[in-house]
Amino acid sequence: MTLIRNCRVVDDGRVFPADILARNGRIEAVGAVGAKLSGGGGREIDAAGRLVLPGLVDDQVHFRQPGMTRKADIGSESRAAAAGGITSYMEMPNTNPPTLTMERWEEKMAIAARDSRVNYGFYLGASVDNLADIRAADPRRIAGLKIFMGSSTGGMLVDDEKILRRIFSAAPCLIATHCEDSRRIAENMKAAERKWGGDIPARAHPVVRDAEACFASSSLAVALARETGARLHILHITTARELELFAPGPCAGKRITAEACVHHLLLDDSDYEAGGFRLKCNPAIKTRADRDAVRAAVREGRIDAIATDHAPHLLAEKGPDYAGAAAGMPLAEFSLPVLLELESAGALSLPDIARAAAQNPAEMYGIPHRGRIAEGYWADLVIVDDSPQIARDENVLSKCGWTPFHGREFSRRVWMTMVNGEVVYEDGKVNDNIRGMPLEFRSHPE
Repeated sequence: MTLIRNCRVVDDGRVFPADILARNGRIEAVGAVGAKLSGGGGREIDAAGRLVLPGLVDDQVHFRQPGMTRKADIGSESRAAAAGGITSYMEMPNTNPPTLTMERWEEKMAIAARDSRVNYGFYLGASVDNLADIRAADPRRIAGLKIFMGSSTGGMLVDDEKILRRIFSAAPCLIATHCEDSRRIAENMKAAERKWGGDIPARAHPVVRDAEACFASSSLAVALARETGARLHILHITTARELELFAPGPCAGKRITAEACVHHLLLDDSDYEAGGFRLKCNPAIKTRADRDAVRAAVREGRIDAIATDHAPHLLAEKGPDYAGAAAGMPLAEFSLPVLLELESAGALSLPDIARAAAQNPAEMYGIPHRGRIAEGYWADLVIVDDSPQIARDENVLSKCGWTPFHGREFSRRVWMTMVNGEVVYEDGKVNDNIRGMPLEFRSHPE
């Protein structure tokens, strides 16, 4: 039993004072501050007026295991996730070997059962030749089917429209897509090489991977979803133009949804000057106008979910030049602090954060009893402290050993993270005895 007293709870569109009682891993009661909730034994925590949010449900991370454990693994990155307020994650299939069969998927589940400090789920990947594996997948166990429509490694790029149509028609579950048009990117890259030769600057990344590349691929995915009836979720939207493809309002009942990522919500293309190749990621960080449009889309529900796209590389792999710099950044550890900075700046509200980063992802993926602070739900909770923290490479928990936010001060920090009623992170320290649970997925189409 754990009793958290004197909270400011953020849940279901409200911020309100309450006490929270958790027992046997679940929330038993959410009552008025000072109410005589039925306790008896266990731990009592005085939140001292701190904010308590539902644990974040991150629908897009890359933990690099198997095959790339020199830079990350499920154990190390789940520790970083707990520090960032993430209590459940869904991990991508572009590992080595890629997760293209249920056998490979089972191997990752076994690793997570052994090593993951927070709750976990894994996607099955699509390739040009694994249609039989897609049809055979269990939609109640996999997080979804991931299709790389414009950027991938290891043979997972699928950009032929005929093959895509077959995959969209066969998928037994939610389809999550990375949408960038590979042909447009190749043309832009040739133009960049003509302009800059071998010295392409980091600021050229959103020129090479431009808004048109994103829209061309996203609009194709939407058209295929409408044609086939597939349940489509487009990841990491970065441009104002793409937003016309999505409907505003609650995510319930939508067949086509969209996600934004924390770095695209915080940063814009002016940040390349200081951040350099550290900020190279796919899709690229775009203009301030694009960033502000995506922020507004979160507020109006046109963007349904917020994630990280946590994708660590060793710092040595982020250079020395544009062509040689790996795309991707470690982001999970500062996920909630970034979102709280956006709240402080007036870009998002606390209810916006709880809805898009916890409640909606759980609802969209059919994850039962997660993403909210309500009776009967799993006690996945994050307590926030108002004291500042400075992000520094030498202090990060991610195995790659650096952060794109090095030197940035965040005005608030995660003080405590609870997973299934157990404290996995407290005041800067991870409890390495805690293990998460496998996620269930109940709302995929029949």
